Amino acid sequence: MDITPIVTVRASRPLTEIEFCAWVAQAAPGDRLEYHCGFLVLDTFALFSRLDDQGRGELSKLAGRAFWAAEQGLVHLVQERIAPDQFAYVAIARPKPNAASVSLSELLLAEQEAA
Repeated sequence: MDITPIVTVRASRPLTEIEFCAWVAQAAPGDRLEYHCGFLVLDTFALFSRLDDQGRGELSKLAGRAFWAAEQGLVHLVQERIAPDQFAYVAIARPKPNAASVSLSELLLAEQEAA
């Protein structure tokens, strides 16, 4: 029985939406990326967050893109409790749907045209 350890890539600084998209585009099925550590809903809310306006805006875009990627079937999103009120938000890459016929770029362009 081959037991492969689960490795989660953790960013050394906050990720941007573009960096997350780049990871999704190149990730192999089963790859894991911690895209945020904290309490996401509070970290995007001005009253509770320690982030400035720009940081909260970037985090909101990142969270929205992660949810979009999950809706497209590109990733699974999971939360891992680290401590009370502290979570690791992890995206796990799924096999690309119709890999030969659609790319992440095409999905992003289609979304932009629909807006």
